[in-house]
Amino acid sequence: MNEIGELFFSGKAKDVYSHENKDYVIIKFRDDITAGDGEKKDNLKGKGECNSLISSKLFEILEENGLSTQYIELIEPGVILSKKLDMIPLEVILRNIATGSLIKKFPFREKQDINPPIIQMDFKNDEYHDPMLNDDIIIALEIAKKEELNQIRKITLKINAILSEFLKNVGVLLVDFKLEFGKDIMGNITLGDEISPDTCRFWNITTFETLDKDLFRKGEGDVMNVYREVCKLIVSEEDLKRWGIEPL
Repeated sequence: MNEIGELFFSGKAKDVYSHENKDYVIIKFRDDITAGDGEKKDNLKGKGECNSLISSKLFEILEENGLSTQYIELIEPGVILSKKLDMIPLEVILRNIATGSLIKKFPFREKQDINPPIIQMDFKNDEYHDPMLNDDIIIALEIAKKEELNQIRKITLKINAILSEFLKNVGVLLVDFKLEFGKDIMGNITLGDEISPDTCRFWNITTFETLDKDLFRKGEGDVMNVYREVCKLIVSEEDLKRWGIEPL
């Protein structure tokens, strides 16, 4: 049984509920979309379902390649059964191509390839507006130990390699992305949260057209239409049938 239990955490676009198995949680993806530290908000019908389908597929790909994730199964569009994690308050950002805030803060060229990619870690804390951290600050704040940071970086690079290759094959360029990690009941560092157009920059591999939340940030184009397009590129009809879902 996967009945939704008590709500114990509500984020900007997802709600986390208890499960009858205390080691599991049920994550419900809402249709809310935010930008600018939550100052810009909207509600896009179907967004939560799209993001849950995209995340489920990408988590499955990572699992198939030997990486541990929070994901267990897609219960229905918009709802995922996951392992319960003790989340580490870090936003781990990997950048393959220079754009966005990176070129505003540093003298990179727009669309400059970054090789090897940059891994940036920010403090996930709304009160302090998610500032960038270095290892010394992370360790001093007791957010993570040095060996844990090394492990997170190693996992992040592997995720980048796996997803970049998969997405390239469906015509999508993985520009940059944000990950969140936690510890499972055994204390193992495990990938959590989601991987979707909300947390990644996706570009059309040929035209460099934006296929992610940047459209909402900039107030450009039909955001929901782009999310559906990305969902169709990443999630095959075969996957939908396997999950018991009608083709999109």
